[in-house]
Amino acid sequence: MKGKNMEKKFRWAYIGSGSICKTTADQIVTANHEIAYVYSRTFENAKKFAERYGAVPCKSFEEAVNRDDIDGVYIGTPHTSHKEYAIAAMRLKKPVLCEKPMGINISEVEEMIAVSKKENVYLAEAMWTWYAPVANQVKAWVADGKIGELKDAYGSFCIPGLRTKKREHRLLNPATAGGALLDLGVYPITYFYNLFGMPEKISCEGVVANGIDEEEEIVLSYPTGECRVKSSLRSIEEKMIIHGTKGSIEVPIMFHGAKKAKLKSQDGKDKVKGDTNYIVEFSNVAEEILSGKTESDYVPLSHTLDCMKIMDECRVQLGLKY
Repeated sequence: MKGKNMEKKFRWAYIGSGSICKTTADQIVTANHEIAYVYSRTFENAKKFAERYGAVPCKSFEEAVNRDDIDGVYIGTPHTSHKEYAIAAMRLKKPVLCEKPMGINISEVEEMIAVSKKENVYLAEAMWTWYAPVANQVKAWVADGKIGELKDAYGSFCIPGLRTKKREHRLLNPATAGGALLDLGVYPITYFYNLFGMPEKISCEGVVANGIDEEEEIVLSYPTGECRVKSSLRSIEEKMIIHGTKGSIEVPIMFHGAKKAKLKSQDGKDKVKGDTNYIVEFSNVAEEILSGKTESDYVPLSHTLDCMKIMDECRVQLGLKY
């Protein structure tokens, strides 16, 4: 996507060099973006990453961020370091796109938002689903009353991480706030929040072992119905179905780059197609930054905060602390 403000390449400072950084970088460098500088905890990793994308490796965070020739900072490090790096960047007056979850608990997110407001600098959570057209069309269908009132809904995001990842992997490591909720459950929770708002009641049951939540089932209760969420590191499933009093919406392969959604209503059938990818996300964020915004219209900070409140309540009920 190239908008009116994207006449030259948008230059990013990358903080992190792991899998999500490589995945995003592989996509965005094919569009109107450039990775100018990279900082990683290990300089050797920064050098390898920099060589791959034509960037400059940096030995310190400040070297990568405290400079005039970057347009934005992308943070793709483990969850537990998001707050530290985001606040440091914002205090240097640098716009920040921070991977989800933006913080590991409500107090961290509140602190990050407070710094954004104080410094008057852009901050957004990299929840790619909501920068893309498919989810926003689903939201429009619901808002327009196409399916009537909510009856019930189900959204799942489950991967066999316990079988495919080593125990020291950040996804399974309590020291990096690993577990199913923050990495997987955040997607359907955020999706339902964007469609139906803050639930009246939150119920959560799951399995906690080795210091992480391996699986949970969550019920978000609304005045007319319930949204059920399943997130797990013990199984494979990824789908969403929403039933209303006048129709239903199905979003297959919802979180791994949803490209379509189907509507069945009293008015007939409809569908939407579009790309959910990192180019769409980064380009929309770049446009917002270049236009002088201090938060995203796609993923408002209040939404990020509310979704963290939901996840904090789930962890309370699970007895899980970070």
